[in-house]
Amino acid sequence: MEVKKLKKISQITLVFTMLLVLIASQFTYSPLKAAAEDNTLGLKAEAAIILDGKSGKIIFEKNADKVLGIASMSKMMTEYIIMEAIKDKKIKWDDTVKINEYIHNLSKTPNLSNVGLTQGEDYTVKELYSAMAIYSGNAATVALAELISGSEKNFVKLMNKKAKEIGLKDFKFVNSSGLNNSDLLGNHPAGDANEENVMTARDTATLAYRLITDYPEVLDFSKVSKLEFRDGKEYPNFNWMLPGLIYEYKGVDGLKTGSTDFAGYGHTATAIRDGQRYLTVVMKSTSKSERFEDSIKLMDYAFSNFNTEKIVPADYQVKGKEKLPVAKGKEDSVKIQSEKAIELTIEKGQKGNYAPKLVIDKDKLNEDGELSAPIKKGDKIGYLTVDSKEDSDYGFIDKKGAKTVQVDVVAAESVEKANWFVLSMRAVGGFFGDVWDSASSTVKGWF
Repeated sequence: MEVKKLKKISQITLVFTMLLVLIASQFTYSPLKAAAEDNTLGLKAEAAIILDGKSGKIIFEKNADKVLGIASMSKMMTEYIIMEAIKDKKIKWDDTVKINEYIHNLSKTPNLSNVGLTQGEDYTVKELYSAMAIYSGNAATVALAELISGSEKNFVKLMNKKAKEIGLKDFKFVNSSGLNNSDLLGNHPAGDANEENVMTARDTATLAYRLITDYPEVLDFSKVSKLEFRDGKEYPNFNWMLPGLIYEYKGVDGLKTGSTDFAGYGHTATAIRDGQRYLTVVMKSTSKSERFEDSIKLMDYAFSNFNTEKIVPADYQVKGKEKLPVAKGKEDSVKIQSEKAIELTIEKGQKGNYAPKLVIDKDKLNEDGELSAPIKKGDKIGYLTVDSKEDSDYGFIDKKGAKTVQVDVVAAESVEKANWFVLSMRAVGGFFGDVWDSASSTVKGWF
C-alpha cells in the first residue's frame, strides 16, 4: 500500500514539475529584454534611440524628446546639404575651394578636430567632405558651408530650413560644425557668443535616417577607419566602432560622433548584418568610452531581440473581404489582394501581435459601396497595412518610413462592363423581381 502511495506522489510531482517547466518556457528571461522593458538597457547616456535602418521603425527609446547639445553630430546636416547640392548638380566632387585666411586660422586652432588647410591653396569638395565626414574637420565643414551659401551665416539659415523640410521638430542650428560659437574665432553665424546646436535624440535619428536613406553613398565616407590626407598624415576616424579601431563592432559602417563640454559625448551609429541594418543614437554620455559602450548595448539589444519578418505575404486576401461587389459588370464581384508582401522589423516571436488591416479607397466606390466596371487586373483599390496589438509599439521615425508597411491592394482579375442588352435585362428583371416581391407580400397579408 505504501509503495502505491509513493508511486502516486511521484507521478503528481512529475506532472507538477513539467507544468512549471512549461510555464517558465513561456517567460524566458533575457537581461537585455528586461532592461529594455525598464526603458534603460543599463545606459548611462541621458538620451538614446534605436531604429530599423530600412523602415525607420523605432524599437527602443530613452528620453528621446529631450533637447540636448549635439556637437559634431550637427555635421550630418551639412553632409546632407552637400549631398543634395551634388545631386542637383549645383556643385561637383572635383570642384575646388580656395582656402581663405579665416578657414586657415580655424584649421590650426589648438584642441579642435581639424586637418590643416593652407591659405590660398585649392582643395576639392571631395577632399573637404572626407575631412568632415571621417575626421570631423571643423574648418573643412565651414569651407563647404561658404561654398554652398557664400557665408556660414547664410548656410545656417539653410540648415534650419532643411531641418523643417525633412521633419525635424525640436532643434536649433547656430553654426555648421557643431562647435561652441566661442571657438569660431569671433565669428557667430547665429545665436549668442557661447551658444551651440541643439536637437533631440529623435530628431538626430531622423536626420541620420534620412541621410543614409536619401544618400546611402555617405556610408562610403563614414565607413573609412583612417583618413589619408594630402599633407601625408593619417587621421583616425573618431567612430571607434569601425573595423580596426578600439571598439570594433561587426557590421558598423557609420555614422558620426560629437563632443563638447555642453553636449557631453554623443554617437550616431549604424551597422548592417545579413541585410539587417540598425541605427542608434546616444546623447550626453560622460566619456568617450561610455558612448561606445552604450552604442554597443543598443546594437546588441537590436540584433539579439529583433529581426525582419514577413507579416503578410504577397497576393494576400483578407478573410471575409476577398471580393468587392461590382456594378454594371459581366461579373457581379471582383477578387482583390495585396500587390506585395509586408515585411516589418519586430521583436522575435511576436509576429502574432500584428494583424493585417484593409483600407479601401472610398473614392473608387459608388453610393452602394460597389466598384464600377470596367475593372482591369492590377487596378489599385486601396491599401493593406498592419496594426500592432502591443501598447509599447513606438511607431516610425517619419511618415516616409511608415509607408514601408503599406502596400497596394489591387484587383486580382479583370471585369468587363456588361453590354446594354444585359444591363437592360437586369433592369427588367429587377423591376419584375420588385413587383413579385410586392405582390407576394400583399398575398401573404391576406392570410
